[in-house]
Amino acid sequence: MYKNLAAALAAACFFPPLHAQAPAPVKAAWVYVTPLTDAGWTRQHDEGRRAVEAALGAQVQTTFVENVAEGADAERVIRDLARQGQQIIFTPSFGYMEPTLKVAREFPGVKFESITGLKQAPNVATANARYYEGRYLAGIAAGRMTKSGVAGYVAGFPIPEVLQGLNAFTLGLRSVNPRATVKVVWLNEWFNPPREREAATALMDQDADVLAFHTGSTAVMAAAEARGKLAVAYHSDMRGVAPSAQIAAITHQWGDYYTRRVKAVQAGRWQSGNLWGGVREGMVRVDAFGPKVPAAVQKEVLARQQGIAAGRLHPFAGPVIDGAGQVRVPQGRTASDREILRMDYLVQGVQGTLPR
Repeated sequence: MYKNLAAALAAACFFPPLHAQAPAPVKAAWVYVTPLTDAGWTRQHDEGRRAVEAALGAQVQTTFVENVAEGADAERVIRDLARQGQQIIFTPSFGYMEPTLKVAREFPGVKFESITGLKQAPNVATANARYYEGRYLAGIAAGRMTKSGVAGYVAGFPIPEVLQGLNAFTLGLRSVNPRATVKVVWLNEWFNPPREREAATALMDQDADVLAFHTGSTAVMAAAEARGKLAVAYHSDMRGVAPSAQIAAITHQWGDYYTRRVKAVQAGRWQSGNLWGGVREGMVRVDAFGPKVPAAVQKEVLARQQGIAAGRLHPFAGPVIDGAGQVRVPQGRTASDREILRMDYLVQGVQGTLPR
């Protein structure tokens, strides 16, 4: 026994303190609804995953499963990831919402992020981007570039998120080209490159000289390039497949959001919630203009983008009138988030009706 404190301290000098063990990395997983390709919806979410790795290094361990169908397959994959000890699981597809909620009830200690989902739970957060803001801006560019006055739109499913984008694109188009119209082909699936290309071809055969799409591949861009037409890239910059056809790209930026959410798990501060971010938050951006777009058009689009970021411009500022002539948003008012999230109509300028 040491007789005094000084002796004890002197003895301690011979026994250096053990280094504190570094905390285990956060285990984070992503589930992708399509194969991981060079561009598109899944690519942008995987870029977000890579941004997490770049920001956190050894503090995070990420994994992903690609090409997982919505429904029973998604439930099985999400459950397997939870059983493997993943601490946070991101599920970026609307059809993953219910499987995510079901698995979350079985694993209350795991955090889940339902990207594009609408329902939260104590361990399930939701997040989405205001894609319609980018669509409006792309519509302005398309309205300036079209010569036929006809735009084509290849759409996945007639859900509110898709209707928001289609309607905003049409409103942007007609804000600079009031007589322009939009023709739509509905696919009722997110990813089918042959059908996407078929739809694009059919629209070009109906005089569409600019195209837009809400699907998961680059097929529409490739079709436009092959025919000498123009198209708006979605999710990613797609000049790699359409160097001449691309007007601009509506790009989605997930890295900052994903990094913040993984850090919250690491710090024990993760909470469920709902984020709907757009141009102002840096989650949506229109850029990557193609070589055929005049500088004046680029300048106009970027100025409007700044207007959205500053809150001076809103794509659904009234009057907004549907195809039947009904006023959906009156003059002097802007559509509320609740109205936008429940959108179930087509605006004037979109030819056709919603599929049943």
